[in-house]
Amino acid sequence: MGGGVRALMRRKQVDSERTRAAGSAHQLRKELSVTQLVAIGVGSTIGAGVYVLVGTVAREHSGPALTLSFLIAGIAAALSAFCYAELASRCPSAGSAYHYSYICVGEGVAWLIGWALILEYTIGGSAVARGISPNLAIFFGGQDNLPWILARHEIPWLDVVVDPCAAFLVFVVTGLLCVGIKESSFVQGVVTVLNCFVMLFVIIAGSYIGFQTGWVGYKVAGGFFPYGANGMLAGSATVFFAYIGFDSVASTAEEVKNPQRDLPLGIGTALSICCTLYMLVSVVIVGLVPYFAMDPDTPISSAFAKHGMHWAMYLVTIGAVLALCSTLMGSILPQPRILMAMARDGLLPSFFSDVHKTSQVPVKSTIVTGICAAALAFFMDVSQLAGMVSVGTLLAFTIVAVSILILRYVPPDEVPLPSSLQASLRLSQENDEEKLRGTLGDDDHEQGSAEISDVVVESINDPLIEKQLYASNLNETKRRRTAACSIASVCIGVLILTTSASATFLPFLVRCFVCAFGGLLLLAGLGMLCWIDQDDGRHSFGHSGGFICPFVPLLPVMCILINTYLLINLGGGTWMRVGVWLVMGVFVYIFYGRTHSSLTDVVYVPVAEANEIYGQSSSSGFVA
Repeated sequence: MGGGVRALMRRKQVDSERTRAAGSAHQLRKELSVTQLVAIGVGSTIGAGVYVLVGTVAREHSGPALTLSFLIAGIAAALSAFCYAELASRCPSAGSAYHYSYICVGEGVAWLIGWALILEYTIGGSAVARGISPNLAIFFGGQDNLPWILARHEIPWLDVVVDPCAAFLVFVVTGLLCVGIKESSFVQGVVTVLNCFVMLFVIIAGSYIGFQTGWVGYKVAGGFFPYGANGMLAGSATVFFAYIGFDSVASTAEEVKNPQRDLPLGIGTALSICCTLYMLVSVVIVGLVPYFAMDPDTPISSAFAKHGMHWAMYLVTIGAVLALCSTLMGSILPQPRILMAMARDGLLPSFFSDVHKTSQVPVKSTIVTGICAAALAFFMDVSQLAGMVSVGTLLAFTIVAVSILILRYVPPDEVPLPSSLQASLRLSQENDEEKLRGTLGDDDHEQGSAEISDVVVESINDPLIEKQLYASNLNETKRRRTAACSIASVCIGVLILTTSASATFLPFLVRCFVCAFGGLLLLAGLGMLCWIDQDDGRHSFGHSGGFICPFVPLLPVMCILINTYLLINLGGGTWMRVGVWLVMGVFVYIFYGRTHSSLTDVVYVPVAEANEIYGQSSSSGFVA
């Protein structure tokens, strides 16, 4: 049992230049710049959902305040983006949230995050692909008029509706991703730019109509907040999922030319563009048509049609198809890199870590991902499973915020030392000792050692020095223990607070008491983190010179609170389905990952000692 717990708590070292050189056969090609990262981020985030979401949320939750709902959701997403930006620049390697949690939290949590992200990207890609056919039907006058290759077909004896168009599109995207990251990011950039032009048309043409007609949507009887502030906040919780996708940028960290500069810029710029476009589109559409008269399925097309621009329906549909294609690429792109990162760490078979010599992308992992996503898109209606996509993303957002707190207050003070390097070190030390003895002679060596020992003992026995060293070590140990307890208090308090606040079946007084208890735990932990000093080791953790997340600990704590609340409110059915997948992952880890982990035989040593060992090994010609 003790060995199993230790395995769950194992943490790996941030990839350094020496570890990358040792695994150069599995490294990806550095091809991406800020422009390509922005294209990946915007293309992965702005999906076809925005062409539907504005109508649904405006009718049911926000009304004319839909723009504020998008703004609040964008600010909430920015909290996670700040955390991602710092970790991506400090730990620029493939794997995204899985990689960060493995370094900061431990192997057990990292495995669950990686396993959940595999489910997210597979189902997300399949759901996006199955949305192509209904949109194409508009150009052919309905589903019945679609060509055979584009239409859905029902298999009566299996009671299954297959979608060959969705599967074909997944295979096309998979093939493009296998060609290379430079080529695939270029195509995604072109598709994303075209989609943005469609959204700009909606904004410009809609604004012209709005000024001509007097913005009738803002003159309704209910005012700007027909559902009150609670309705606006409920709309924010719904449209928050429209911002999911910028984390795809972090998954390409290893392929970025200058990750310390480009990754934070790419994440921040992509999220800013998405938030701006969402808000401008919502301002225009809500102003053209009263919120209660919006078509929940085609709000943008119907808004233009009501003003005589029926042809705009086709342009909006083109934008929706382009958005689906770009989002599909953004869904399939990260998963092979997560599989590759997990295989590098020994948690999955080495088959997934192979990198093609020419294209320098994980071709095998990409093909497996494409086959699985195509099979789901072809055979299954994954719309009922779409909620499971959000679980992986929100879990990743939460753990990334926790990792920021750990990095700042209790960063790993020990790093794993491979067994091969331990043997090399012992041999190097023996050679040095033999050389020393040969130079000084045995008698001189013994006499010199004795004199040095007397000086060291005398220095150590000095009461003032001994007291200062003891007090310094005691204070640092106490600070780290206090910080760890405070972070645990924050996480437990957030979980109790959000669970009790969402448990409507409980009596009111019981809910208030439990919420107050959770809130006190949260505030106590946050207050203690604000009071104590952050760890000095944070300055040298990972790759320095990159982005630094501001307002720590308040910002990551707010991020944890928001994402946990959204996780709790995803619904029991979604959690039951995700639970089955996570239980499967637990068994895979127990019977394979735990015993094949690359950290199985390592010994943990202090960071300073590890750096000295690596330096001695390099100068002696040994390779770990």
